Amino acid sequence: MPYVITSSCIDITDQSCVEECPVDCIYQGERKLYINPKECIDCGACEPVCPVEAIAQDRRVPEDQAEYIADNRRFFELPLPGRAEAVGAPGGSRTVGPIGVDTELVAQHAGN
Repeated sequence: MPYVITSSCIDITDQSCVEECPVDCIYQGERKLYINPKECIDCGACEPVCPVEAIAQDRRVPEDQAEYIADNRRFFELPLPGRAEAVGAPGGSRTVGPIGVDTELVAQHAGN
C-alpha cells in the first residue's frame, strides 16, 4: 500500500488531497479519508497538500500510527458497518461519492 492517511485526519477531512489526486483514489468515510491501495499510483501528490500532515507512505508512517496501515486496507477489503459488501476498488471516489461510514478503529476514536 503506497500511501496511508493517519489519525490526524479524523474529524478534519480537509480534502485538499482529494483535489490534488490525479487518479481519484481518496475516499471519504464519515470522519476520515482513506486512500485506496489498489487505485493509488504512488505519485505522492497528496502528501504535501495535507494541512495536518496525516498522509505518509506506508513505510514512513510513524510507529504510533502504524495501526492505520492495516485499517486503511480494511476500509476497502472488508464490509463496513451497515454495508453488505466491501467498498473494493470501484474506480474512483467521484464514482461512488462519500461512503459515510468508517472502520471500527476510526469510529471509536476519541472525540466521537
